[in-house]
Amino acid sequence: MDKTLISMVVPCFNEELAIPKFYEEANRVVLQMNIYDRTEFVFVDDGSSDGTLRILEELAQNDRRVHFLSFSRNFGKEAALYAGLSKANGKFTALMDADLQDPPSLLPEMFESLQKEGFDCAATRRVTRKNEPPVRSFFARIFYKIMGKISDVPVVDGARDFRLMSEQYKNAMLSLRERNRFTKGIFPWVGFRTKWFAYENVERVAGETKWSFWKLFLYSIDGIIGFSTKPLAFSAFMGILAIFAALLLIAFIVIRRLVFGDPVQGWASTVCIIVFLSGIQLFSLGISGLYISKIYTEVKNRPLFIIRKEK
Repeated sequence: MDKTLISMVVPCFNEELAIPKFYEEANRVVLQMNIYDRTEFVFVDDGSSDGTLRILEELAQNDRRVHFLSFSRNFGKEAALYAGLSKANGKFTALMDADLQDPPSLLPEMFESLQKEGFDCAATRRVTRKNEPPVRSFFARIFYKIMGKISDVPVVDGARDFRLMSEQYKNAMLSLRERNRFTKGIFPWVGFRTKWFAYENVERVAGETKWSFWKLFLYSIDGIIGFSTKPLAFSAFMGILAIFAALLLIAFIVIRRLVFGDPVQGWASTVCIIVFLSGIQLFSLGISGLYISKIYTEVKNRPLFIIRKEK
């Protein structure tokens, strides 16, 4: 039998309602591409508490193309993506969400770009954020603007994890074994030739998003710290700025003492200055602490995930 052509890596967390619909739609697309028997599904159950694992076991029992990994607990989407890439055996590997917000209908065009146009990766990006909460959209745009200014690698606005990649590209992704993972930054970091496919935002086919505003905020912090040292430089710049401000204030106080004497006044401004400088110190310590915490996580060298069951 020919080697598997496309492996579809699908991270799942409480997606029992979405998985059957995704499986049906993905099969419709691979039938259209005439590669049904050369496709495999690699589902990664990220410690779901609903019937996700039961659905995956049923699919695997009825379809030899379906494989799954089930984590011992929730390790996060980044770990699930890495685990799925590790298990994928196809010549090409697709990363997709189970909720159909990553439309499988784009796969034929993406596949053609790798097969006939010589690209190493076909990537997708959303050009609209309709049906998304305005506050979330606003902060997402702010995040991408910040990343565009300070990141050591280009992070495209609206970029999705939905990608089709060559085996070489996949192996490059797997070579980065860091614990604090930000896949949207790892994609451009490994390089290679990438073709972008734009599409409008698609609503979830079932269930609710697992990404709260707070989780997205923490994820964005991971991205900034993981792919830029500019926050540390900014912290140092703030310290230098504070020193210059202090020198100007000293000069002002000396001149005032010589010209006007030393009236007892200015206690309010003194308190404000002390609070301001203390804020700069705490801010700088906080930035340094975040970087140190990431180092602490890395040196412990704990596994990215623990598998409870697989097929």
